[in-house]
Amino acid sequence: MLVEQRQIESFVGRGSYVLEQRLENVIHASVAKIDINFSILQPCITANLVDLQQQCQQSLSAMKIHQLLSYSEGSGLLEHRQAGASWCRNYGLSVASPEQIILTNGAQNALTSLIQLYSKQGDCIAVEAQTYPGLLSVCKYLRRRVIPIAMDEQGMMAEALQAQCLLEKPALVVPSQQNPTGATMSLQRRQQIAQVVVDQDIWLIEDDIYAFLNQRKIQPITDLIADRAFYISSLSKAIGPGLRCGYLKVPVEQQAIMKDFIRATLWMPSPLVFEMASGMINSGAAFSLASEQKNIASFRQRLVTEYLSEYQIARQSSSYSCWLHLPKCWQSSAFTQACHEQGLLVSDAAYFSVVEPVNAVRLSVMAEADDKRFVVGLSLLARLLYGKTDRP
Repeated sequence: MLVEQRQIESFVGRGSYVLEQRLENVIHASVAKIDINFSILQPCITANLVDLQQQCQQSLSAMKIHQLLSYSEGSGLLEHRQAGASWCRNYGLSVASPEQIILTNGAQNALTSLIQLYSKQGDCIAVEAQTYPGLLSVCKYLRRRVIPIAMDEQGMMAEALQAQCLLEKPALVVPSQQNPTGATMSLQRRQQIAQVVVDQDIWLIEDDIYAFLNQRKIQPITDLIADRAFYISSLSKAIGPGLRCGYLKVPVEQQAIMKDFIRATLWMPSPLVFEMASGMINSGAAFSLASEQKNIASFRQRLVTEYLSEYQIARQSSSYSCWLHLPKCWQSSAFTQACHEQGLLVSDAAYFSVVEPVNAVRLSVMAEADDKRFVVGLSLLARLLYGKTDRP
């Protein structure tokens, strides 16, 4: 079916390649004022707008303008890397020195750079069977083959990864705090994945940008296999996607080559942006802002339970999204279109799927800043699911 829909192409002996995955089809930032957005995953920016404005102004007012408008050495100013280390440590990562942190232009830049540098055209990338569409887009444009790894309620399954590695060895494995399903690995699962990575002698990219949503700190896989793993964090989901600040921890022996690659492809991330981010981290404001977003997500998830409790939904109590399994009377493509006709933007499961997509949609609980509009949207979703869109 995915081949027929031109979402993947398959070749005997060569594997599967992701085809036309247009991100604007799954991530609708803004279509029309009448649309209620359940599509894009981002913080409720307006909830913290005054605080954000104040924090940015305070950071900028203290800037060393000459230094921040000049070229910086290595992968950025040391004080910005120190702030990045503090951000990552706060959510569970072990960082011995700020020298271990490389600055990137957001998490997507870090992810793309790692795939470019540590794999080549035609290589296999092991990903979760339902995964972040931005990762699939990177693999499509770089012509990497994607290998789907079976999942359960914790995300990627270690035994499934092991089995696929025995069939054809991937260059990289990319588990994450799971988008779209919200699954979060237990420490035991992380230990199992780490063991497979060591046994198979492959690289791991740990995309942990949602770590701030965990109810408690969980040791990253990277800490278990520091010489085989790359760790990605950023401020985009915690504070705002316009704050393009990515923090990348790499194995010690890979730091020089990674810095050279960033310099060759990006030259340097903007010191101005990282100065604002560092000011918020050092003052503690960044952690407060992230905590407030977590509280909003938890409240919104309770609203989802109130309106959609009789349906199967995969999520965590503070997830930014819900993975809504549809009843048999709906197919995901038809439901997505019906939602659109009702002024609702949702994301079809097909955009996240490496294998045959499940009959589901992803619902963002954060894209709508206003609680009242969010509740109106949930009410409309419930009516569609019940098949009662004609009721007032």
